[in-house]
Amino acid sequence: MKSIRLTKRATAFAASFAAVAAVMATAAPAHAAEYTTSDNCNVPWITCSYGDLWLFYNSKEIAVQDGYYKSAFARFYSNVSDHWGTSQYQGSSLTTYRYVFGNGGNGNGQYMKNNAASVQNCARDDNYRVYYNSGYGGTSQYFAKNGPYGDCNITNLISALKNNNASSHFA
Repeated sequence: MKSIRLTKRATAFAASFAAVAAVMATAAPAHAAEYTTSDNCNVPWITCSYGDLWLFYNSKEIAVQDGYYKSAFARFYSNVSDHWGTSQYQGSSLTTYRYVFGNGGNGNGQYMKNNAASVQNCARDDNYRVYYNSGYGGTSQYFAKNGPYGDCNITNLISALKNNNASSHFA
């Protein structure tokens, strides 16, 4: 008689387990949203208050011609640990912003990470470094704040960083 009770309990447990597994298998996944932006101030969880680093798709000879921007660019107003983008959970939803070159011109809509050829630092008070690796590692290049007359000089990335840019940080 005891072995029959164990079998009934085991059968009841197996049925309960199967029901829970079926519900979990058909449950809707967490919502995920992905956006593209060419300005990290468009990301809701990033506070922008200083800095103004522009990364261009083309080298400086092509990026600016006759005083006009011919190249697409991305703008950053703070440290960016990964030029691929940033993600954050908001409740059960994952929201991701991918950094792309925007504002028209050559390279418009292309992903920014490992695609920049030149940089312009228009920050009044801040120097920047652009790094080879995400997380501010590897080879880097220094870009001084803009000049006393508000001139934002555009500079080509060194060969080690051209199309190999992964992060940028205040220097």
